[in-house]
Amino acid sequence: MTGNILIIDDEEQLRKLLTRIISLEGFKVIQASTLKDASEVMEKGHVDVILCDVRLPDGNGVEFVKTIKEKFRSVEIILLTAYGNIADGVQAIKNGAFDYITKGDDNNRIIPLLYQAMDKSILQQKSAVKVTDTTPYDFASIIGESPAIKNAIKLAQRISGTDATVLLLGETGTGKEIFANAIHQNSKRKDNSMVAINCSAFNRELLEGELFGHKAGAYTGAVRDKKGLIEVADGGTLFLDEIGELHIDLQAKLLRFLENGQFIKLGDTKVSKANVRVIAATNRNLKRDAEEGHFREDLYYRLNVFTIEMPPLRERREDIPLLIDYFLKQSAEKEGELPVRPNKEALRLLQQYSWKGNIREVRNVLARAVILADGPEILPEHLPYEIQQQNETAQRGVSLSAVEKQHIQKILQYTSGNKAKAARLLEIGLATLYRKMEEYAIPPTLSK
Repeated sequence: MTGNILIIDDEEQLRKLLTRIISLEGFKVIQASTLKDASEVMEKGHVDVILCDVRLPDGNGVEFVKTIKEKFRSVEIILLTAYGNIADGVQAIKNGAFDYITKGDDNNRIIPLLYQAMDKSILQQKSAVKVTDTTPYDFASIIGESPAIKNAIKLAQRISGTDATVLLLGETGTGKEIFANAIHQNSKRKDNSMVAINCSAFNRELLEGELFGHKAGAYTGAVRDKKGLIEVADGGTLFLDEIGELHIDLQAKLLRFLENGQFIKLGDTKVSKANVRVIAATNRNLKRDAEEGHFREDLYYRLNVFTIEMPPLRERREDIPLLIDYFLKQSAEKEGELPVRPNKEALRLLQQYSWKGNIREVRNVLARAVILADGPEILPEHLPYEIQQQNETAQRGVSLSAVEKQHIQKILQYTSGNKAKAARLLEIGLATLYRKMEEYAIPPTLSK
């Protein structure tokens, strides 16, 4: 397998040893001894996976995970530590780490983990660019009857028939890409492609090449001319997701294109043209970012021709049962089975939950609950412990750690003691699962 791996560790001998081992697997390895050096590497070149020490001279690897994932969503990070502790492991996973392992104890896991992390990184990079077909997408298929979502649909319908630039604002998981698709498929450009790209999935150089195209030799790895996504979308729509993460240098080039339809490919001197409608989306406050100098003010006003606010799920709770019904029916149709249903108590817990991940989190929670449900009903015990504990801690005084222990035990029983499968269902690293089992004295041979 090929791919670029960055090793961050202040121990030179360990870096060299890991480099030799990992290079034998066919990966290209880059080294850095500090977080500052690592950040410079990330800005200048492409990295797929990071192997990072937790304790470094200029910072903490656990916090560095959060910084990297905010800027480079497709990069996966595996943390190495000589001082493993549960709190760091939990925080690392919450910050977006792929896994958290102890030096020495888990050395035999490094190579398999790197392959898994590389697979995930490459898959995310591929999914960061999408070219839609011309399948009709009706606004009526958007789930929701609340005034908030109906108002957003009404605005989108009104603007879809024009060529105006649209800015979709809202939290992660609120359905911005679905709205962008609906706007495109109900526009006069519907017979041409809608090209979508997640601006946070690439570093500056790669994103410039993806958007505007490049000439052979424009940068390391550019072995042939490449048509940019703006050209691919010619006559159609370009959807720029996470526009707030666009590098300041690329903001100027995008502004130029929005004003006159002209752009220059990376490594070229000739001006190219394309006729593209732009829909942009972000979960950031672009107005504030522009005022603070983090986003070009002129580009903000150029994008802000027509703004649609996507309501978070907590502001449209009456839509939660409709979404639950939709996702459960969808799951049943896919598996060719009768749909399961949440019982009264499970439905109550689902409706009162905060849903910080919005619609996307609902879909993921239900997918896991369907796996765990033995019969036709989803019970409270089939839900993540964060949802269960709303009820259990309030009504019976059970501590959060007790609820977590109970949930881990149930998942392990479901997987017949298969730790790797249990870790995937729990959405934590395998090393973290082992440490939690030790903390809660859960027997390693737990089965159904």
